[in-house]
Formats: sequence, structure tokens, C-alpha cells
Amino acid sequence: MDDARQRLLDIGEVAERAGLAPSALRFYERKGLISPADRAGLRRVYAPDVLDTLALISAARAAGFALAEIAELLAARPGDRDLRRRLAAKADQLDQRITQLTAMRDSLRHATACRHAPLTTCPHFLRSIRAT
Repeated sequence: MDDARQRLLDIGEVAERAGLAPSALRFYERKGLISPADRAGLRRVYAPDVLDTLALISAARAAGFALAEIAELLAARPGDRDLRRRLAAKADQLDQRITQLTAMRDSLRHATACRHAPLTTCPHFLRSIRAT
């Protein structure tokens, strides 16, 4: 077996290392987000860089990207101005969401030591929530 073939990861190993079910990998294949490098018998095998692609997919999904948006991101080329404009808008949306989540996190941390009853009447808590 040549060196390139030895470096390939089978579907079970990729799934385990990426923290996904093998069925998720097959789903991402059907959606065109990843593709196997080859087959070893009946099992799919992947190049190691598929783990980077899966990490990007997971991060993008956690950030609220639709699968179609992820597919566009994975296929992005430097000259695609329309996609870059949409990505900038998505980044702005994420900034807004991060601001909201940060305020909520800070309010919850304050609430752990707050003596107001109920906690939702605390001026600090209310100020943080209203700021978003």
C-alpha cells in the first residue's frame, strides 16, 4: 500500500475524531460538502484534511449558517464579490448575536450573586438586558 493510501482515514475514524455519527458524514456527502477520497472495500475513506472541513461545517452550523450557505463558503473563490458581500453581512449578524449573548452571559453571572428578589428586578440585570 502506498504512503498516500495509508494516510487515508476510514469513515469510522473520521466520525470519531470529528465527534459526528457516520450518518452525518454520509449526509454531508449527499449535500456536496465533503467527498471521500476512495473506498476500502465497502467503507468510505477520506483524506485527513476532511477533518478541517468538518470543523468549519460544525462552526458554521453553530453560528447559524444554513447548509446552502456553508456549501457556498466551501466553494468560495477570491473573485466572488457577491458572496463576499453576503459573508460580510453574516459577520455583522454574528457581531450582533455575540453582543446579545455576551450581555445575557454577564447578566446570568451577576444573577448568581445578586440579592434582588426576584432576580429579574435587579437594576444591573435589567440594564444589561435592555442594552442589547
